[in-house]
Amino acid sequence: MIEYAIEAIKLGSTTVGIRTPEGVVLAVEKRVQSPLLEASSIEKIMEIDTHLGCAMSGLTADARTMIDHARVTAQNHSFTYDERIKVESVTQAVCDLALRFGESVHDEEAMMSRPFGVALLIAGIDELGPQLYHTDPSGTFVRYDAKAIGSGSEAAQSELQDKWHKQMTLREAHILTLRVLKQVMEEKLDHHNVQLAQVTSTSGFEILDETRLKEVIEAM
Repeated sequence: MIEYAIEAIKLGSTTVGIRTPEGVVLAVEKRVQSPLLEASSIEKIMEIDTHLGCAMSGLTADARTMIDHARVTAQNHSFTYDERIKVESVTQAVCDLALRFGESVHDEEAMMSRPFGVALLIAGIDELGPQLYHTDPSGTFVRYDAKAIGSGSEAAQSELQDKWHKQMTLREAHILTLRVLKQVMEEKLDHHNVQLAQVTSTSGFEILDETRLKEVIEAM
């Protein structure tokens, strides 16, 4: 069953994440299937907390359930301990949920009868600095410096391996994520069919607006 869920992700839209000393960058391809579709309504990158966000590939509805769980976990932590949750703790909470399919709690019906068909790239910043985690339907999570998921992930990942270096600036990471997406996307890349976000220590998690996105695309 988990194998099928992983196959579903391979059909999903390509998503790229890059960690730099300044922060983490996430970029996602938005598949606009029709000229009548409002591109801004496709949400592939979501905020979890002020210092945490994530990008998805696979079934968006499944991702929403996982992100809601992550948000509640982050808020509970912040109320209980009066500190921002660590990136790894949130990732752990999401992966614990991913493993709970087919379980029944206190003689109730099983919560989910199948694994989540979605992979996430979770980006955040805490006392350990900028971090990027990849989670998959089996509940496994791994920390990466640069990672691509989705349909074009194989070509994208090899491109990242060639181009990524430790001292990369945030600006270079913005340009690299979009260049990688441009290579694997079928349509011409523009500000309607990609979404770009970043997490930095100064301004936390933010999704780049249209003007800033256009600037990066022009700089490419």
